[in-house]
Amino acid sequence: MSAVPADLQYTAEHEWVRLEGDVATVGITQYAADALGDVVYVDLPKVGAALAAGSIVGEVESTKSVGELYAPLDGEVVEANSAVVDAPETINSDPYGEGWLVKVRVSGAPALLSADEYRALIGE
Repeated sequence: MSAVPADLQYTAEHEWVRLEGDVATVGITQYAADALGDVVYVDLPKVGAALAAGSIVGEVESTKSVGELYAPLDGEVVEANSAVVDAPETINSDPYGEGWLVKVRVSGAPALLSADEYRALIGE
């Protein structure tokens, strides 16, 4: 059973979002990290990049597969986590903490799932 923190919001593409004012911190869920296996490479959007909800903005590679990173909301990247680029295994060990991927200044109202809705999606 994967951890699904109640204080976060989620997407059907297995990203989590922590909204703090107009800035959202984004990462991939433990469920996604577990499904990928050992993460060995991360490609993140650059600071200043404009994101459109649902668009592909990067990728996460593991020893098993390559997963695409989707923008969970509209906005502009204000920070990319260079620590996960240097140590991608952090996504596996701490997906909801040090394994965050980007921070985005949000424009518009995001359509996200609650923790209960995400649990239902992944069958937990």
